Amino acid sequence: MTQTCPSNYPTKFEPAISSSETCPDYFRWIQQDLKVWQETGITRETLERAKPNAHFRIVIKSGRLYVDHYDKAYQTRDVFTIWGILQLLRMYPGQVPDLELLFLCHDRPGIWKKYFRKEDNATWPPPPLFHYCGHRDAYDIVFPDWSFWGWPEVNIKEWNKLSVAIKEGNKKVKWKDRVPYAYWKGNPMVSIARRNFMTCNVSDKYDPMVRLYVQHYWPIRPNNCVDLKFAVEWGNNNTDKAQVIGRQGSEYMLKNLEMNYVYDYMLYMLQGYGKLMKLDVTVPENATEVCSETMACPITDGGLIRQCMHDSLVMSPSVKPACNLPQPYEDGELKRFLQKQENAEREVEKWTDEYWEVQSKILQQ
Repeated sequence: MTQTCPSNYPTKFEPAISSSETCPDYFRWIQQDLKVWQETGITRETLERAKPNAHFRIVIKSGRLYVDHYDKAYQTRDVFTIWGILQLLRMYPGQVPDLELLFLCHDRPGIWKKYFRKEDNATWPPPPLFHYCGHRDAYDIVFPDWSFWGWPEVNIKEWNKLSVAIKEGNKKVKWKDRVPYAYWKGNPMVSIARRNFMTCNVSDKYDPMVRLYVQHYWPIRPNNCVDLKFAVEWGNNNTDKAQVIGRQGSEYMLKNLEMNYVYDYMLYMLQGYGKLMKLDVTVPENATEVCSETMACPITDGGLIRQCMHDSLVMSPSVKPACNLPQPYEDGELKRFLQKQENAEREVEKWTDEYWEVQSKILQQ
């Protein structure tokens, strides 16, 4: 590898085989996330209103990528986000349109719906801001997070290697032999909610069966200690059902989050976003062209950053096209989907509240 961007990498995507594969169902959210700009498109004025929230701007023009940094992101989030988009350009050369986007690397959404209304004299449309996190009350455009290409600071490998390790790890201990505790690992200083996790350890009154160290889905409310306690209690008393949840969650992850799908999702998101551009795509004066070579080659001391880049480097264009997009949600269908999710959450909350009412009466005896 050299430290200049090569001119001999393929610039056209010429698949050797066709694809009859339909993308996973979550691809339907691409159209949903971009829907708010369908009527108006994205003008220069609309785009620039996202800049105060952004860590960097990415410009893709004629298949080349330029970056204009505004703020340093936490650890290497920005580095591996940019690296991931570069690998997309190598996977599907010539398939990403000219575009400009602004990216936020924090944990919380930046464009909340309550501040934007489709009314006279209101700010509309909202500014488009790419982000790792979505929320039902936010307009942030969800994009795969940096750790698919590795998270060196916490020794997380790129996703192809990590997913294999997870699969093999699941085989090491049989379900019935597992210790009946819930574990969480993370940085408690990121948010108040995480610091509250640390208060959920064993008290002198009872064992909540939750072990939280500094070092398929069950809803946990902000009042998380009692919810966590009940989740573990329910799992220990419904071992077959809990095992099904765990198995289905792992199967879903390993099947539907393969790296090919991650790149396909990115491709369709950027293609859809690019069609909304109503501006002349321009490379800012302060922007720098980057490619895989200029990012990886200066790292000469080895280490995990270079290793993650080496392991996740796309060596050649894909031999087949992206999967076929499923139909977008219709309004009524999406409403039913969200209602079903909300009903399930309310049901679990009801079980939790009933459980703690009983426990409270027992403690009062």
